[in-house]
Amino acid sequence: HGKERGREDGWVQGFTNRNVGFVNNKTICYPCGNYILFVDIETKKKTVLKCKNGHVGAFAVNGNSQMVAFSDQKLNPIIYIYTFPGLVKQSEIKGEAQLDYSLLAFSYMGPYLATYSSVPEFALSIWDWQENILLCSKSQPGVKVTSMSFNPMNWHQLCLSNESSLTVWNIERNDQEHHLKSKLPAEDGSPMCKQDVFFSHPDIQDLYYGPVLPISAIAGLAGDEAETFRPKDDIQPSVHPTVHCWTATSDLYMGCEEGHFLAINAETLKASLLYYKPAQDATGNREAQKPVLLAMAYHKDGLYAAGSDGIVRFYQIKGTHYQMDDSFDVSEPITSLDFSPDYNTLLVETDKGSVYVYQPSQNEEVIKVLDACNDHFLSADFLTPGNKYCVVRNSLLCYIIVATAMVCCPSSYSVAVGTKVGHIYFIDVTKAEMPRVVHRVFLSDLPVHHLQYDQSGQYLITGAAEGHIFILDARPSKLFQVLGYLGNIYNDECIDERGMLKNRVIQKHQYELDYPLSSAVRQKDDTVYGYCNHAPFICKYHLAKKKKIPSNQFAPGFLHLSPNSQLLTSVAKDGVLFIHDAVTLETVAQENCHSYQGQGIGSLSFSLDGQFILVNGVDDGTLVCLKWKYAIKEEIKKFADKRKELKKGIKKLRKTIQEMMYENEQVPDIERLDQQEFNLDIEEQERLQAESEQEVARVRKEIEMENLAKCYLRDIIKKECWDSMSIKGHAIKCFHAAYKVTNYPMKERSKEELEALERVLQLKKIESADLKIRKEIVEFQSQAIPPKEEGEKVEEEAVTDESTSNSLIGSLSAQFGGDTSILYHQMDLHTREEKINQIILLQDIIYKVKTAFNKEFDTVARQKEQEIARVKERNLRIQEIVEQLELQEEVWEPALTDDEIPERALAVEDSEPSKYPVLQHFLFICYLFQNSARQRALYDMMGGVLEIKKEDILKIEIPPPPFVSKPDTLWNEEEKKVFKEYEKKVKELNEEREKYRKTLETELKKLQTSIQETTQTFDDTVSKLFERKVKSEMVIYQEELKINNLLYSLLLDEELSTREAGLNHFLDKKRKEKLSTAEAVQVARAQVDAYRETYDNLAAEDKVRILERGFKKEFSDVPAHHIEHLFKLYKRRPRAQKIKMHLDTANPYGDRPGSARAYKEALAHLMKAIDEMDGPENMPEGLELPVWERFCLARRTKVESEQLVKRKALALAEMQAFLQTRMDDDEKIRMDIEKILNELNTLREEKMRFQLDLTVQFLLKQGQVELESAAELIPDYTDAILLHKSVIEELNCTIRAQGEKKIASMVESKDFSKGIFQLEWEHKKMKMLMEDLNQRARDIQNLHVSRDRQLFLRILNYDSRITHQVSVMEQTLGVMDKLHKKKVKNCQKVFKDLEKRISLKEQANYKLSQELQEMLVSVSERRHIFEAADTRLVSEKAAKEHYQNIVQRRQLVDLAKEQAQEISVLQAEVERLRMRTFPALFEMEY
Repeated sequence: HGKERGREDGWVQGFTNRNVGFVNNKTICYPCGNYILFVDIETKKKTVLKCKNGHVGAFAVNGNSQMVAFSDQKLNPIIYIYTFPGLVKQSEIKGEAQLDYSLLAFSYMGPYLATYSSVPEFALSIWDWQENILLCSKSQPGVKVTSMSFNPMNWHQLCLSNESSLTVWNIERNDQEHHLKSKLPAEDGSPMCKQDVFFSHPDIQDLYYGPVLPISAIAGLAGDEAETFRPKDDIQPSVHPTVHCWTATSDLYMGCEEGHFLAINAETLKASLLYYKPAQDATGNREAQKPVLLAMAYHKDGLYAAGSDGIVRFYQIKGTHYQMDDSFDVSEPITSLDFSPDYNTLLVETDKGSVYVYQPSQNEEVIKVLDACNDHFLSADFLTPGNKYCVVRNSLLCYIIVATAMVCCPSSYSVAVGTKVGHIYFIDVTKAEMPRVVHRVFLSDLPVHHLQYDQSGQYLITGAAEGHIFILDARPSKLFQVLGYLGNIYNDECIDERGMLKNRVIQKHQYELDYPLSSAVRQKDDTVYGYCNHAPFICKYHLAKKKKIPSNQFAPGFLHLSPNSQLLTSVAKDGVLFIHDAVTLETVAQENCHSYQGQGIGSLSFSLDGQFILVNGVDDGTLVCLKWKYAIKEEIKKFADKRKELKKGIKKLRKTIQEMMYENEQVPDIERLDQQEFNLDIEEQERLQAESEQEVARVRKEIEMENLAKCYLRDIIKKECWDSMSIKGHAIKCFHAAYKVTNYPMKERSKEELEALERVLQLKKIESADLKIRKEIVEFQSQAIPPKEEGEKVEEEAVTDESTSNSLIGSLSAQFGGDTSILYHQMDLHTREEKINQIILLQDIIYKVKTAFNKEFDTVARQKEQEIARVKERNLRIQEIVEQLELQEEVWEPALTDDEIPERALAVEDSEPSKYPVLQHFLFICYLFQNSARQRALYDMMGGVLEIKKEDILKIEIPPPPFVSKPDTLWNEEEKKVFKEYEKKVKELNEEREKYRKTLETELKKLQTSIQETTQTFDDTVSKLFERKVKSEMVIYQEELKINNLLYSLLLDEELSTREAGLNHFLDKKRKEKLSTAEAVQVARAQVDAYRETYDNLAAEDKVRILERGFKKEFSDVPAHHIEHLFKLYKRRPRAQKIKMHLDTANPYGDRPGSARAYKEALAHLMKAIDEMDGPENMPEGLELPVWERFCLARRTKVESEQLVKRKALALAEMQAFLQTRMDDDEKIRMDIEKILNELNTLREEKMRFQLDLTVQFLLKQGQVELESAAELIPDYTDAILLHKSVIEELNCTIRAQGEKKIASMVESKDFSKGIFQLEWEHKKMKMLMEDLNQRARDIQNLHVSRDRQLFLRILNYDSRITHQVSVMEQTLGVMDKLHKKKVKNCQKVFKDLEKRISLKEQANYKLSQELQEMLVSVSERRHIFEAADTRLVSEKAAKEHYQNIVQRRQLVDLAKEQAQEISVLQAEVERLRMRTFPALFEMEY
């Protein structure tokens, strides 16, 4: 603190929205910058605890023991533990963390503290903070943890979670040693077993593709990654924890980002998904909401949880289902929930930093304790007069503009705020709760970095980027006019033509400095203080003198001078505030109010009386007010006059804008401005236009880059797929058919491929020579045959055998240009080198097959070009004939397509002007001009007379004589003779034309037939080439199938080797673990044996003490009648303390059994009871006091020994459980080693079996494969057997012979049965014929002779009689039809007359009804007039008219009734006549 004056913390404001908790039932606490704030939720009273070493790091609170723990943020940080409310430091823990602690957590009961450090250790440590002892620690390199908590029911369990996983740690105890063991829940909810992914499954087998290996071996992994590797497709989507909470049954509830709600068993680590079960009276679909839970708090009634929607919900969980109800809504994302120690108050913390309290038992409304923001403070300053202050955040919410500087006016309640876009906003803060913007000034496009008023508040000086300084008139009456800038006063006498201030207005002096300054302040006596960035000095300048004072501050900072110019403050990025005397520059006081972790101090401000200092942090969100001990608060009057003037100006401006908007609404639509365009912010419009231009430039650049990328991709594709091909890919199409044949595009084989092929061929020759020599030695050793001749014979036999057994080779490549004599036999491919060599040879065969086909393809391609040339020659003559015959048909012109000439697609030909219409039109005009000029020149050269050729005979026309136009009766003899000659010439010319036309038609058909035959012949050639291509493809696929089988065998061999290496690596790892576990078992067993021996000795000593004879021996000097009484008192023990169960408490966890505190309390209660028993009032009568004291000492020793034995027994049981755990781990690793060895043996057997079990390809005809037909295209060869065809042929011969015998016997049996059936059929036929004849005889005898039959028998011409009767009846029927039609016509005439009369009556009725309506209207009008006039004369006249109307209406009604009756009578008559003429047809209803 200071040397001359005392200084104290006035108050601290701020909030860091993290780690808020209850320190007791009524007080909450949270870290804030360098401080920890304690807030009473009832009285709102605050208590401050300061971290002496800077910023508060990790933080934890325990409301049961009223303890607070926090760490500082410095190198080798320290953890401090304080009690509340005394704020007494209980312990300092110095761990092994080098940089920082990320999390702290108290155990629910007991002196245990868990810490988790950040980079680089990432270590979890468990401390006994009372004894300051590190119990155990475990490092997890690279693992960040976001949440950590002890199990309230068992401090030996600890849960850590981050954004991707949740880990449960168990603290195992072995006497004084503690060990940490972790467990992870599996993704599928079952305990994780890493070996399940690593070991293969023997129940899955594949006889064709070989052994089924784990995915890690297929991926080629053999190290530690092989144990946990899983492919991307097999990885199930994992949930991401957001919050967890312990239950009273030591289970865990967990919320996830995906909206799931999980329950996890901490022992089995089995996770189960909880489902929403709506209540019977519930409304709405709550399950569809699925809120993302971010906070949980467990209560005895259920679970309280909340998330990003800001609603706190109450969950009642039963089994795997839950019901939820909304408790309250705070409308902000909730990040933390915490109950008070008595579980009566729920603390709610939001993302913005606000804090609410809620009492579930009383169902009261939510109370807001703290209302905070989630943004850092930009600056703070006092409002003068007085000590009130104004705080501005990084953005003005009403304008969404980032603020960069702020200053309060010393002469009015107003604040000037500079922004990032070069504006200055003037804000009226007369009402501090409702600030409002009154004016805005635009300076430049550069951010405003500094704002400063002069002492009188008349001028405002602003500093922008790039060194620009603007001076403004700060008076509102002048509308904050910009006067000018340095580096515009709008006064011609003070500024130049550019708006810059003249030198005579502001005097400038320049001084040379030794060090660059980042901040400077000036006193009235021309003294300037400067802060150096690059040196630890504060410089003092007196315009002529200079002085350097050493400073302990580094990094960028600034200076600030008090209003009375007596104190000089210096601040820097380290967060320490230094106060110096302005004269001597001695340090008066210093305060560590902020830290470098929060980027130091952002702003500093003195009150007008200099008694208060307001210090604002940059990033820690803390605002600290410092005051001197003798400071006195004063009230300052408000500037009412200034405020009234500003209000009047604002009203006037608002009225003007409203008038302009009204005028804008009255103009036409084309002149009307939009609501946004009506904004007079021209700078904003220019900014938007500039942004649009930038966006256009960006899009243009993106398009250019995209085009460049496409051009580059085009070049790459052309280089790889066209330029690199030695044989370019193209096609041949038929002239008439739809066949299309393509060749094989081929690259030149590289030098390495040719060298490898040459090496394999040489190796094959060497092997053949070696085989030949071996055969000479073994088989032909006794024969003297020259080696060369023998070799030739062997090769010939081999060739013959191979040509006759293509089925064993597996392909037909020998028939299509491939040499199969150099291949290895398929049964001899065992080693890796042989398989690789075979692949190279097969690839060479494929190359040769493609090359042979390409030669045939080139021949056919040349043939097509020749055919096209021939067709074009013939088409010239065809075109001439077509023109002479004037036929309207097109000449077929064959041409090569782009598929046949692919080079044409890469270049633009002259025949492609269709893409450019102007160029095409120009070329067409030139062509016409050239042709017409050519024709004119030819005509002029021949003098207008061309020789008539035979081809032009069809165009010759004989002109008729000129007298043809006259009538033939006027012709003379000469003209008649001339006309006959003319007709004769015309006839001869027509005959010549017809003869020449037939000649041309014959020639045309001949040429067309020739073209058709030649092109059809070429099409046949192409079809044969197509068949050749299909067979070549078949051969290539056969060879590629061989290559793929060999590649698969190589790949499987490599996978087997990788799998074996992985198993060996895993075996070595397990053996090392076995050594460590065996050693741990030995050490634990030795400790248990030693501890058991100690326990046995203590138990034996304690047992000896309780024996009666030992007691009597020790008290032998006591009389016998007291011995028995004392021995009973010796064996008596106080009653055990009963645990008080508070049934009415809301604590869901209750009292934890077996805790250290409970044990200490029970021991203290026992010792207290022993002290009561040792009182003299309990001494037997007659016993001496020394003997009683000696007895009490012996009994106390015995009780302490019993307690020690009990404690040792519990420790021994704990050590035995620890030993059993280590033995279980050792046994598990032993079983793992056995499993690995079994896996290795099985793998080696599979590898040997696979190397011997070769895949051989056979080429068989379709009839040679005799398997049952299956639904799949590929038959199942699992039970198939390969046999020689001779066996099948012999069996077929035998079956054929036996079948012929069976057929012969069946034919003989059929013929015999056929004779029997024929005889039976003839017998039945005779019986039926006999019955038919008998029936006919009976019918003739019983026949009745009627009159008609008699007439038929008597009259000779019976048919003519019948015909005459029919004709008479037809004539009668015709006469009746005529009469009926005549009657119908008469009735129709009558009916039409009636319809006309009806329509006339209806028209008359309609007119009468209209007249009646008009009369009614007139009557009503007259009635109203009569009533209005009220005269007798008018009434009498109206009554008379009314009577006449009534009479007339009555007559009309009678007339209408009479006409209606006549109409009904007429209708009845019409109906009667209709019924007489034809029968009525009624519609039937179905």
